[in-house]
Amino acid sequence: MTTINQNSIFYHIYPLGACGAPHYNDFQSEPQSRLRQILGWLGHIQSLGANALYLGPVFESSSHGYDTADYYNIDRRLGTRADLAELSKELHARGMQLVLDGVFNHVGRNFWAFRDVQTNRDSSPYKNWFADLRFDQRSPFGDPFSYAAWNGHFDLVKLNLAEPAARQHLFDAIRMWKEEFQIDGIRLDAADALSFDFMRDLRAFTNQLDPNLWLMGEVIHGDYRQWANPRMLHATTNYELYKSLYSSFNDDNFFELAYSLNREFGSQGIYRELSTLYNFADNHDVSRIASQLRKSDQLHLLYFLLFTVPGIPSVYYGSEFGFEGLKQSDDWNLRPAFDLQELQGQAHAHDLRGWIRHLVELRQSQTPLRLGGYEQIFVSSNQFAFARTSGDEVVVAMVNSSSEPASLALPMPGEANWRFVDLLNPEEMFTCDDAAKLNIPMHPNQVRLLRNG
Repeated sequence: MTTINQNSIFYHIYPLGACGAPHYNDFQSEPQSRLRQILGWLGHIQSLGANALYLGPVFESSSHGYDTADYYNIDRRLGTRADLAELSKELHARGMQLVLDGVFNHVGRNFWAFRDVQTNRDSSPYKNWFADLRFDQRSPFGDPFSYAAWNGHFDLVKLNLAEPAARQHLFDAIRMWKEEFQIDGIRLDAADALSFDFMRDLRAFTNQLDPNLWLMGEVIHGDYRQWANPRMLHATTNYELYKSLYSSFNDDNFFELAYSLNREFGSQGIYRELSTLYNFADNHDVSRIASQLRKSDQLHLLYFLLFTVPGIPSVYYGSEFGFEGLKQSDDWNLRPAFDLQELQGQAHAHDLRGWIRHLVELRQSQTPLRLGGYEQIFVSSNQFAFARTSGDEVVVAMVNSSSEPASLALPMPGEANWRFVDLLNPEEMFTCDDAAKLNIPMHPNQVRLLRNG
C-alpha cells in the first residue's frame, strides 16, 4: 500500500499563484525563495486536518508551470532545489506527505532540448524527443519545422514518449525528485493524453524506485480503470463526482449525484477497488466552488458530501476561506496570491475552516467513512441519504438541500429497534421502528451523520 491511502486528506496549492510569483519567467533573474512562504502555512493546513500536500508545478517553466523548461531545477520565481528540500523535510517532520505535479505529456518552447532543435534543426540529437516533428512545414510560431501540440496549444510541445532517451530523461528526473525531495507521489498532468505504454513503464520504474510512490492521473472523461489499475496508476482525479456534486445542488437534482455514486461505488460499482480516487470541490482549472454554486449557503452541504463519500478528499487553497472566482481564459484569477496572515485577520462571508476541521475529525474517527462500502438508502430531488458500512459499524450521511423541512423514512439494513446517534448533534438519538425504518426529521439545508450503537 502506498503512503497515500484512505486516511489521506489533501490540501492543494498552486505555488506560482499562491506565492505571488510573476506570471512570466525571464530566465535571467536570481531565484526568489517564494516557496518558503509555504513553511508558514503548514500550521494552518494541519489545523484543517490535512496530512498530504499536493503542490502544482514547481519546476522551471515559461509561465504557468505546465510549460516546463527544465525538469531538474525549481522555477526561479519560486526558489531553489534547497527550498523545496527544506519544505519537504518540514512536511515529513510533521507526518505529512508530499505529491508533486509531473508534466510529462508536453513541455514549453523554452525546454532546453526543444531550443536545441530550433538551433540545430534536423541535426539536433534531440529531434526524436518531440512528437510529429517535420522539417518540410513551418509551425504557427514560424519555426522552420512543425510539431504536435497539446490540445492545439502550440506553446505546449508534445513529447515523443516512445523515444527511449526522452523517457529516460523523465525517469531520471523522478529519481532525483525522490532522492532529493523525498516525494510520496506524483500527479500526472494530462494523463488522459499519455500513452498506456508510457504509464506501464512508469509504474514499473516507480515500483523499483519506491513501491510506496503513489501515481495519480488527471483524467476528465472515460472509464478511470483504463488508467488506474495494477499495471499503471493507483488513482485518477474524480471529475465525475466533481461535476455531479455542484450540479446536483444547482439543478435541485440529487438523482445525478446518486447515480454517479452508485455507478462508481455501489454494490456493482465499477470503482469499488479504486479506494483512492482524488475527490475535490474545485481546483486550479475550474471555477471556485463558492462561485460555481448558485446558493452559496449550501457550501457546507457540499463539503459534507465531499468528506463522507468514498475516495480521498482534497481542499484547494483559499476555498476554506470561501475564495471566489469564475474560470477565465488564463485561469490566474483561480490561482491568486495567498496572504494567510491577512486572511486570518479578516471576516469571511463563507468561512469553512471550522466546518472542514470538524468533517475531517469525523472522517478520521469513523472507520466506515474511510474504509467502508457504499449503499444508497434514499434519494429525491432535494434529499439524499447513503450508508457507509465497515463490519458491524454503520454510518449514514443525510442531506436536505431544500429551503423547507423534510421528514425521511429510511429503510435500514439492520433490525427493528436499531439505535443511531447523530454525530453532528449527539443529543439526538433515533431508533428503527418495527419495520426497521428510521424516521428522521430534517431542517432546511441540514445534514446529519448517524452512527449505529
